[in-house]
Amino acid sequence: MAPNLTGCWKMISSDNFEEYLKALDVNIAIRKIATLLKPDKDIIHEGDRIIIKTLSTFKNYSMDFYVGQEFEENLSGVDDRKCMTTITWEGNKLVCVQKGEIEGRGWTHWVEGDELHLELRAAGVVCKQVFKKT
Repeated sequence: MAPNLTGCWKMISSDNFEEYLKALDVNIAIRKIATLLKPDKDIIHEGDRIIIKTLSTFKNYSMDFYVGQEFEENLSGVDDRKCMTTITWEGNKLVCVQKGEIEGRGWTHWVEGDELHLELRAAGVVCKQVFKKT
């Protein structure tokens, strides 16, 4: 059975985020601001429907999806691209594949104890972030 991700999560660490943003071709000014932020995650997980809100003082991003159903994702709050996104469970990990301009783009979320782990991937670059449940 998949874990329930519901909760508020505060970022406690981020590794290689600027390189990840470079792989997404985010401009330098936005990269510099984004690397200073420590966004929170607010997740509502009800069955196959999951809403993940990434909240910061600079920009907020919300995704509302059903596990296993492909949808068009508008990443205007991130890098201003659109892609076809599919999110599935692989064991206890929530795995996202984003098909579009950037090769190998996606992410993986999983829980260990009271920590939410996030691995962001794009064009061979990996960023790892950890959040603590509040």
